[in-house]
Amino acid sequence: SGYESASKDFVPDDLEVQVPGRAFMVTGGNSGIGKATALEIAKRGGTVHLFCRDHSRAEGARAEIIRDSGNQNIFLHIVDLSVPKSVWKFVENFKQEHTLNVLINNAGCMVNKRELTEDGLEKNFATNTLGVYVLTTALIPVLEKEHDPRVITVSSGGMLVQKLNTDDLQSERTAFDGTMVYAQNKRQQVVLTEQWARAHPAIHFSCMHPGWVDTPGVRLSMPGFHARLGARLRSEAQGADTVLWLALAPAATAQPSGCFFQDRKPAPTHLPLARTSSSPAEEEKLVEILEGLARRFK
Repeated sequence: SGYESASKDFVPDDLEVQVPGRAFMVTGGNSGIGKATALEIAKRGGTVHLFCRDHSRAEGARAEIIRDSGNQNIFLHIVDLSVPKSVWKFVENFKQEHTLNVLINNAGCMVNKRELTEDGLEKNFATNTLGVYVLTTALIPVLEKEHDPRVITVSSGGMLVQKLNTDDLQSERTAFDGTMVYAQNKRQQVVLTEQWARAHPAIHFSCMHPGWVDTPGVRLSMPGFHARLGARLRSEAQGADTVLWLALAPAATAQPSGCFFQDRKPAPTHLPLARTSSSPAEEEKLVEILEGLARRFK
């Protein structure tokens, strides 16, 4: 009902666009919101780069997107976002062969027990924050060469319950709660979007809340939440709507770079009286830590 209510204010023509010649990268493009996004871009003639971890599932998704869109320009890249060395290596190879107009940071995870990657990094942080940081940072020079470059990060309204905490990025000091770690990661993504927008004015940066969507990730990571809401959750296509609007619509770049969106509109990044605001020093510390980790694992 939230989507149906909000959509009454949408401008229908905003997504009546064709984008042949423009290249889009969708992380996690083999399922859920990412797959729905990739399919709609493909239908509009865009070149789509699917950045995925699981080869067999990604191959199946690529075949479906080609079949349903009639667009053959769908490329597959198998990379684990939680392994920064792999991300750096991928970008080095990618930029030799491809151009890119739009990066859509959609991939993410919610691991409910503390788990370390091969680099000794907490899995949620490695995927949702450091992986997104490395991929975006590495691709900024590629994006800056193109017309109307954009970066969209699929965050979550769950970040509204979290204040940026740069003192425990690896979730070592308190009892582990995967849902709250995920929410903290999503807060970090919002802060990074604001920082990138200030540092790189040639690119339009945005992040967004897709609403609560019936995706494989929600079913797997939040089974209780999924069972309670059931049919009230948004469809994957509804969850992808604002991502598509930010990636495709000329109207999106009329909004300031660095904003957080819900249902095609800028939305507050803090709840009233919630005391979740962070200082410039705290936000700069996050970037400094990520820069150090990114260099360490390059």
